[in-house]
Amino acid sequence: MTADLHHRAVVADTHNDLLEAVTARPPARWAEFFRERWLPQLQAGGVDIQVLPVFIDDPYRPEGALRRTLRMIEAAHVLAEGNADTVTLCRDGDEIDAALAESKIALVLALESAPGIDADIELFHTLHRLDVRMASLAHWGRTPLADGSGEDATGSRLTAAGVRALAEMERIGMIFDVSHLGAAGVGHVLELATRPLIASHSAARALRDHHRNLTDDQIRGIAATGGIVCVNFLPAFLDTDPEARTVERLGDHIEHVASVVGIDHVGIGPDFVYEVITDVTPPCCEDLAYGEIDPLAVLPGLEGPSGLPLVTAELIRRGRSETDIGKIMGGNVHRLLRAELGRPR
Repeated sequence: MTADLHHRAVVADTHNDLLEAVTARPPARWAEFFRERWLPQLQAGGVDIQVLPVFIDDPYRPEGALRRTLRMIEAAHVLAEGNADTVTLCRDGDEIDAALAESKIALVLALESAPGIDADIELFHTLHRLDVRMASLAHWGRTPLADGSGEDATGSRLTAAGVRALAEMERIGMIFDVSHLGAAGVGHVLELATRPLIASHSAARALRDHHRNLTDDQIRGIAATGGIVCVNFLPAFLDTDPEARTVERLGDHIEHVASVVGIDHVGIGPDFVYEVITDVTPPCCEDLAYGEIDPLAVLPGLEGPSGLPLVTAELIRRGRSETDIGKIMGGNVHRLLRAELGRPR
């Protein structure tokens, strides 16, 4: 029953950093590597819509950030063109629907913290021309646009450039992602936003008090825009007790968001980074943890996309209807992308 229901649903993963692993290969291998390493996992997990964040590691910032951003965007185009029988890089809702109708995976490009843009807001339009359709303004620390949640003690809102960035994204039809944004920044965005927002990979702070998670008031604010909160799977964001970091606890976070704002505003943003980090980081003495967060920790069975049917099984166990499960696993995200992607104001 689980497998049938899972594969009937539109499954949308709003955060998988696989482009980092792809671009670690020579360009001639990009399409082949995706086909060999990642496509089987996405297919096994029943993924229909995959958001591909462009994340720029510290060694490339600030000087090499734009070049690295463009290289990762190029990799997304190359892997899509080289696997055109199975995936499509989509710019709008019609292209997503066409891909799904042909049983292809719809890929959507996103910027994570946008360091390649710095304060040059016009570059959002440039990257939109290159098919980027979603963006956030910060990661853990400070950018010229906003502070990440790791800087919450500053109480900082969006900078003047960040305010212009939000307006420009809304103008061109690029979805604003609040994940990683500091608390005051989220509040500022909620004051200004005129189009639906997304939290691409954020869990519930009421269940795990961590600055990367969203409060109930923030969750309500995102839903009030018509937006969606996509729950992060990283174990340390779900519970302080390692023994409690299970698929069941992930289900608690999903159910909490639904209890606060209703079933139409919940999605999944797994943040599958284990394979990416182990693949691209040389074995050495580097400390990869963000404070107490170990990015190499995983929920049992959810090391990567092939484990996604376990989430459907957990929702079935909780008595959720097929309609509800379809919305959580990707129907809500599909609705938002179909309505907002590439739609200029």
